Amino acid sequence: MRDFLFQFMPPDYSAHGGQIDSLIVAVHWLMLVMFVFWGSYFLYVLYRFRGSRNPKPDYRGMRSHWSTWTEIAVAVIEVILLVGFSIPAWSRWANATKAETLSHPVEVRIVAEQFSWNVQYPGPDGVFGRRDPNLVTSINPLGLDRTDPNAKDDVVSINNLHLEVNRPAVIHLTSKDVIHSFKLPVMRVNQDAIPGMDIPIHFTPIRTNRGDHWEIACAQLCGLGHYRMRGQLYIDSKTEFAQWLKSRGPTRVAALAPPPVN
Repeated sequence: MRDFLFQFMPPDYSAHGGQIDSLIVAVHWLMLVMFVFWGSYFLYVLYRFRGSRNPKPDYRGMRSHWSTWTEIAVAVIEVILLVGFSIPAWSRWANATKAETLSHPVEVRIVAEQFSWNVQYPGPDGVFGRRDPNLVTSINPLGLDRTDPNAKDDVVSINNLHLEVNRPAVIHLTSKDVIHSFKLPVMRVNQDAIPGMDIPIHFTPIRTNRGDHWEIACAQLCGLGHYRMRGQLYIDSKTEFAQWLKSRGPTRVAALAPPPVN
């Protein structure tokens, strides 16, 4: 089933993607087993309690309790999976989002809006410049305070995310209007961007994409222009990433129009 499912999935170019794909395969196997079991039970009930065999209605129905015990067993297994495995695994993953727990990560701030992705890099000082909602304009969508010393070396781009290969990336997500959903299919990343919340996510790209088009998609219906809220993800080598940041210069906007919709 693993190879069969992978025919319909985008390629995986992230360090953690294999774990996500294995989980998807395991869930599909579990659903297949449950489908076969309950489908077989349904067919058995249709046969066992057919009208020709039971001309007189029996309102008590089945007197055995094996189906009840089976349901209880399924519930117990689900609780064990949730409490014993899922929550601890999510806790470890969420705590690893903190930049100080990762090795020399690229930290990026992304602010979603109808209908684009605003990207902010902290620059050589590693500190994000201050943002002020009162300073938001068409040419300053992030409301970056250019009088703040920490903002002088920041780099801003629109619908254009550059990251370095084999280097952890920490992205701080938020939104300034409605709920959007930041989705990078080839990185196995999908996280809602919620107004008023700073939600960190992390992943490590393991392949550059020179010549390939990797999309930043919005996976949440966010308005009439939702279909065109698309950006581009570039995974560069160390040298290429440094050159790109240098070419942008401090507080410049690297505007990239969304690709045309076929």
